Amino acid sequence: MRTVKSLILGGISGFLVAFSLPPWGWWPLALVGFALFDYLCGESSKRSRFLSGWAAGLVWLAMGELWMFDLTVAGYILVFIVFSAGYGLIAVAAGSGNARLILLPAGFVLYEWFRWSWPFGGVPLATVPMTQVNSPLSAVLPLGGGLLLTAVTVAAGISLRLLVERRFDMASIVFGSVVVAVIAGTVAPTGSPIGELDVAVVQGGGPQRTRADTCENQRVFDRHRDATASIDRAVDLVMWPENVVNPIEDGRPLGRCDDLLFMSEALEDTAAIARSQNAVLIPGWFHSAGGDRPSNTVNYSTAITPEGETVDRYDKVRIVPFGEFVPLRGLIERFSSDVPNRDVLQGSGPAVLESPVATLGISISWEIFFENRGRAAILDGGEILVNPTNGSSYWLTILQSQQVASSQLRAQETGRWVLQAAPTGFSAIVDPDGTVLDRTGVSEQRVLYGTIERREGLTLTTRMGPIPWLVLSLMAFLVAAIRSRSPRVDEDG
Repeated sequence: MRTVKSLILGGISGFLVAFSLPPWGWWPLALVGFALFDYLCGESSKRSRFLSGWAAGLVWLAMGELWMFDLTVAGYILVFIVFSAGYGLIAVAAGSGNARLILLPAGFVLYEWFRWSWPFGGVPLATVPMTQVNSPLSAVLPLGGGLLLTAVTVAAGISLRLLVERRFDMASIVFGSVVVAVIAGTVAPTGSPIGELDVAVVQGGGPQRTRADTCENQRVFDRHRDATASIDRAVDLVMWPENVVNPIEDGRPLGRCDDLLFMSEALEDTAAIARSQNAVLIPGWFHSAGGDRPSNTVNYSTAITPEGETVDRYDKVRIVPFGEFVPLRGLIERFSSDVPNRDVLQGSGPAVLESPVATLGISISWEIFFENRGRAAILDGGEILVNPTNGSSYWLTILQSQQVASSQLRAQETGRWVLQAAPTGFSAIVDPDGTVLDRTGVSEQRVLYGTIERREGLTLTTRMGPIPWLVLSLMAFLVAAIRSRSPRVDEDG
């Protein structure tokens, strides 16, 4: 019966955290979920604590990563079964005594960072910070980024548990530390404006759950060209999504397709669009690498001036495992043929696009989920942050909503405006406070307009990154380990 109780209550904890994630976004539920998680850590049995934590992670990740089911059933099941065990280990490591008031937040900091970083570069989806992007706790992001937000979220949950148990003295101490962190984040530097831009974020529309198809490429391009032609005001910058320009080499046979976009046509058409709008155009490209790398593809964005000249290019650096490259390809292909047959060449340049109107920090698609790519864009001189992306093949809107949340996180961490453009949704304009000022619906053809700031200056999160919070969390466990091994002195001497 104790096992059943641990599993049920742990599952309820995970259910509450999951419903605080986008697209649901009921952020107070996360605090209740972590209060219950903390309560379950009070069990004296390590087995019970592990089962509770594992059940919480199981439900949390199964719901928060449900979109994966449509792509790979086996991968989806493997992810939430294996990674949920980490939350069981957190419950065990935090212990059942008062030390867990510190060790539980520290454990979540360390494990969330691990999950964001490993394997194959990490999978930062369904994360703790995403649950709080619209809560007052997000004010800590300029101070300490997602890891500090993780710590204060768990700590707020602990204070709620202490309050329910009427341990008001301890509750006030824990919650007081949360309040201090929020106030410090509110007054922390976030940069300053140096100018304004009028922008147009273009979403071409079209059906969701469509896979990449050579014969569809021209239609995708046409939708974005048509949407751009509807722009009804003067703008400085026109932003397109990731890989909506999919040309093939000139002279290639049409084959089964009756209409294809050739490279020379794509170059001419995008230059003409920039000239017609008298604005900088940022199109996203995807095509064969050609040359001496015909077995590879490239994924990049360019900056085209109002005169139609391409002045800069950024190739995606953080590419998607099993989507844009296949780790251990020789082994994987023995078990599955449902993997990309060509890997994307990984970029290595600065995370910016230089243009006549601004230095654009850039994170292409998947990169926006990673704090270090947003930091790199701003440290390389980015005055705004752009996120061209493509979520048209995904099921439901869970991943797309979490990507908007990631854009909100990056905005607050860096003190920059963020522009997100997707071919079928979601596209968004996010201010430096993390507020989504405008967002498209799924599949609609629409242009988002905004007047945004170019900004300079660095937040503490951009300057320092995650290292301080990782070090503090490790020190907490080290001190706890030393204290647990220290001989106890008898009160009588």
